[in-house]
Amino acid sequence: MNAPSYVSGPSSRPLLGETIGENLRRAVDRFPDREALVSVHQGIRYTYRQLWEETSIVARALMVRGVKRGERVGIWAPNRAEWAVLQFATARMGAILVNVNPAYRTHELEYALRNAGVSTLVMARSFRGSDYVEMLREVRPRCPELRAALVIEEDWEELRADAVRTSEEALAERERELQFDDPINIQYTSGTTGFPKGATLSHHNILNNGYFVGELCRYTEADRICIPVPLYHCFGMVMGNLGATSHGACIVYPAESFEPEAVMRAVQAERCTSLYGVPTMFIAELDHPSFPSFDCSSLRTGIMAGSPCPVEVMKRVQKDMHMPEVTIAYGMTETSPVSTQSRTDDPLDKRVSTVGQIHPHVEVKVIDPTTGRIVPRGTPGELCTRGYSVMIGYWEDPRATHEAIDEGRWMHTGDLATMDAAGYVNIVGRIKDMVLRGGENVFPREVEEFLYTMPGVSDVQVIGVPDAKYGEELMAWVKLRPGAAVGAAEVRAYCKGRIASYKIPRYVKFVDAFPMTVTGKIQKYKMREAAIEELGLQAAAAIRTA
Repeated sequence: MNAPSYVSGPSSRPLLGETIGENLRRAVDRFPDREALVSVHQGIRYTYRQLWEETSIVARALMVRGVKRGERVGIWAPNRAEWAVLQFATARMGAILVNVNPAYRTHELEYALRNAGVSTLVMARSFRGSDYVEMLREVRPRCPELRAALVIEEDWEELRADAVRTSEEALAERERELQFDDPINIQYTSGTTGFPKGATLSHHNILNNGYFVGELCRYTEADRICIPVPLYHCFGMVMGNLGATSHGACIVYPAESFEPEAVMRAVQAERCTSLYGVPTMFIAELDHPSFPSFDCSSLRTGIMAGSPCPVEVMKRVQKDMHMPEVTIAYGMTETSPVSTQSRTDDPLDKRVSTVGQIHPHVEVKVIDPTTGRIVPRGTPGELCTRGYSVMIGYWEDPRATHEAIDEGRWMHTGDLATMDAAGYVNIVGRIKDMVLRGGENVFPREVEEFLYTMPGVSDVQVIGVPDAKYGEELMAWVKLRPGAAVGAAEVRAYCKGRIASYKIPRYVKFVDAFPMTVTGKIQKYKMREAAIEELGLQAAAAIRTA
């Protein structure tokens, strides 16, 4: 009988038993004059000493303005230096930072401000044509706990000026009150289905996760990490910011939001050694017409995460982007986020076909979602994770917390996974995305990986749509490489004889892009809704959109 699908993460390094501020202070003491943060598009550079001074100023200013320990301070802005400064400043003076998605509109903004009880909001004036000031004006009367709103472009210097009204010792006294298990951050889940919930995370959760992500990338103070992923998401603020500062490395923001050419320009100019992104970002960089003109030879490692990583894309990143030590990471906001990660020296096949092995100090098991029993190695089931990284809970939502975290403190991810004999984990799909076609269980990820091997295909997503005969049929949304001429018949012909007939997509739709969240997660439920309407399957829509 196969071994059970359970592993625990050994480590020769203990967990960090300190607050984010204490950890940053240690980095400042060790590397005061090394660069800590470069915001390329703003022309801002901070050494570790300067970053510490900036966070001290803003932390004291917030205290002067009456922000108490445990109060919620919102940040609604794209990637910029002030975002990072506020992240560390709130951690140092004990406020809970609430990440507000830059893509939010009035309904979502109001929900986040009211749900978290935000008392102070720090915000950009606008982003991508959205007038943040006007949107806030509309919802503010319905947010009674919101006392103050500061526009970065107009009010940041005035905020900093308030710091002189209290002392460094007052801040130090506040810092001495803090414990590493205190809640320090509320991150709203991406909302790929339903309304977002506020995952509440502690210093201990996110500091340790960022640290061990960096350990598995082999970061030192010599590394420079290019972060084009959004800071409001755990990929940016935890794996990026905290992964860097916990090792004395440098954070590099290439632009306010993802721009392929800006990323490559930053990598070249700043001699970055690490690059982050979701698969669609790496695809956009590799396929950009200017890509061959940039020198990315300084790159060594990086992280591809956020959604399943296509094997062919991973191979191109390793070869064409000079990233032989690129790692795959898997996790979710509720687990700080990373639970598994490939190692820089893993065999090639493991680094391109799995999401790696268990993270240090974390446990993972794969269970039968019906019975809750651990399944044998190699058998698909729901992935569950436990350890320091599991969130405190959803903010003021004990019912949702109880539904996600069982009595044994296992976080149920909703992801379908397999675990091999060596403990490598492969994500085969979401429980809700699995397609039931004529009694056969089809995992879209398997079909997607096969279609990535077809010449001319740049990206592909597979979904299930209602069908009167089989219950569900497969539909592939295909994005072609520039200049490729491929039709639906060619896609099906490529599949014939290579994969089982029931896995061959009945429908093929060619697109330029996929609906996705700002973090790059594909929103398959929106794809299903659009497909149902286009195919005239409204009567059966409840099957896949409920």
